[in-house]
Amino acid sequence: MGLFKKGQRVLDLGASPGSWTLYAAKQVGPNGRVLGIDLNDAPIALPPQAEILTLDAFEVDPETLGGPFDLVISDMAPKTSGQRHADQYRSYELVMRALELTKIVLKPGGTFVAKIFQGAEFEDARNAVREVFGKVRILRPKATRDESYEVFLVGLGFQPTTP
Repeated sequence: MGLFKKGQRVLDLGASPGSWTLYAAKQVGPNGRVLGIDLNDAPIALPPQAEILTLDAFEVDPETLGGPFDLVISDMAPKTSGQRHADQYRSYELVMRALELTKIVLKPGGTFVAKIFQGAEFEDARNAVREVFGKVRILRPKATRDESYEVFLVGLGFQPTTP
């Protein structure tokens, strides 16, 4: 599944330390654009078509992000507490916020990718993605540790709803 294409506009939520932003910038090339946002500074050198802003995804005004975007990536994760259920719920809240932003800034037909810790709310998150995307897939990267409950929800073919 090729998520990136030359010339795309990509929004990277939870961008620090910047590895996804840098990877996306290389994939979209000099005619593309990658905007990352994160609570923390990202100490990484980026090419001219990419930048990371220090912003809170729960406070940012979506209209100021400069969309529309072809792809929204959310690698946001909660600061883990060691309490599995609490961490899973906080992860769910981050995915739902990412989806809320996506509904405002993503182009029709666009793609959404969000990291989530599988837990009690996982099916609710998947169903919310299904409401606005033609296809939904679950990816578990090969690099993920066996004991991890982290997966990615992928929404393909964004179908915006009219207000």
